[in-house]
Amino acid sequence: MTLRRYTAMFACVLITACATQSSWQDNRQTHIVRKGETLFSIAWRYGKNTEDLARWNRLGNGSLIYPGQALKLNGPAASSRQTAKSESGTTRQAPKPLPSIPSLPSPDWSWPTAGHINIDFGAKPGTGTGVLINGKAGQPIYAAASGRVIYAGSGLIGYGKLIILKHNDTYLSAYGYNASLLVKEGDQIKKGQKIATMGEGPERKPRLHFEIRRNGKPVNPRQFLPAR
Repeated sequence: MTLRRYTAMFACVLITACATQSSWQDNRQTHIVRKGETLFSIAWRYGKNTEDLARWNRLGNGSLIYPGQALKLNGPAASSRQTAKSESGTTRQAPKPLPSIPSLPSPDWSWPTAGHINIDFGAKPGTGTGVLINGKAGQPIYAAASGRVIYAGSGLIGYGKLIILKHNDTYLSAYGYNASLLVKEGDQIKKGQKIATMGEGPERKPRLHFEIRRNGKPVNPRQFLPAR
């Protein structure tokens, strides 16, 4: 085999590999599902509401996702009267937009642990989606409002051992950097119930990462927590 043929074969392999890799890249409109991902972890990553993702992608209860599947990260167009051309050239009615999820009232919040906020909302990238509350190693972490545990584990990078509570279809709260988790997924939790113990956060200091999300979007917990 000549050098020219070797070069041509190598170029073809390289082009194919690049094409395969690029097909797995995400953009602002879609996410390609990887092995081990859930609809919830994808929604949390992009600051989306899980129910929204399920509706936008016609997933029913949201459990039917698989590796390689492309998920829409945004809803349909605002107008239901737009028309589109099909491949055959005929004009068809564009599908009507899905109804939005109603915004429910905020629960009655309390502080999740003793201590003062050391790093404020938005002060750091990544886990700057919440606040860091200083404390002592092993001190109790409490549910800031009543709800159901929808996540308890360490599979979300950057949060350590994490608990996420769903309070209603609008509000979630998250508790990260725990030393131990005292609840499991599916548990119904009362406001003020002990759910974890404090572990080490950034710089190996005892801290709690606490955040509140409204319709999937992080919001500043200070506007909800009572003064003290």
